[in-house]
Amino acid sequence: MLSKSQIDAVINAALLEDAPWGDLTSETLVPQQRIANAQLVARESGVVAGTQLFARTFELVDSAVKVSLALADGDAFDAGTVLAEVTGPARSILRAERIALNLVQRLSGIATLTAAYVKAVAGTDTRIVDTRKTTPGLRALERHAVRAGGGHNHRFSLSDAVMVKDNHLAALGAESAEQVTEALRALRRQLSHTTHIEVEIDRLDQLDAVLAAEVDTIMLDNFSLDDLREGVKRIQGRAWVEASGGVALERVADIAATGVDVISVGALTHSARSLDLGLDFTLE
Repeated sequence: MLSKSQIDAVINAALLEDAPWGDLTSETLVPQQRIANAQLVARESGVVAGTQLFARTFELVDSAVKVSLALADGDAFDAGTVLAEVTGPARSILRAERIALNLVQRLSGIATLTAAYVKAVAGTDTRIVDTRKTTPGLRALERHAVRAGGGHNHRFSLSDAVMVKDNHLAALGAESAEQVTEALRALRRQLSHTTHIEVEIDRLDQLDAVLAAEVDTIMLDNFSLDDLREGVKRIQGRAWVEASGGVALERVADIAATGVDVISVGALTHSARSLDLGLDFTLE
């Protein structure tokens, strides 16, 4: 689901950063004609993501390097599984190794964590979605990994949808419930009918003013389980209900059980641990 331009932009920047004047070690130590084979091996179980980037990294370094992928993004694997085979000039494989591993380890970590959250809410109609808390420059990649793990994406950028948060209302100077409602209605009148409007609240007493404006999604931020249940009951399907704020894996099933439609989890991208994957070399 990633475009070639997105993939190449990230990889080329990473390669330039990692070896701006070449690979000093490999180019002075390893014979130019030496051919090597390598296997991408899982040291732990997980869900793979970033296979396209892994293969493309070697291709951009040297088209003579061939990569055979054993799994596709979204596939689960056990420790010891061979995820890919790499064959070609040893210098080129060594040049691309760290960037290729960094990308597939990072994205597989996100996919694996996302899959754990999705599994925890299985049997409900609640979606697990990401947030904009992504690594600058890597948002498209990291959100692809969330989808590989079975999750969904929130708005991609500030340009995609309206999300009114507490600081927006504070900057606007809206104090009374009536002012909030009218500000949101005025917002709707300025926008295309296709534009989605979401509003964040952090207290139940803010709910009526937002409901009166007939917005599309209401985010209940850092609500207790009891308040989430009450919020869902009062909204009564008139808007999508999103729960957000410090959603830990051990708590997500309880949040889903309140009846919310969406749970947004910043941890999917800002706190995922890179998986332990290794590239094991052999020589021809």
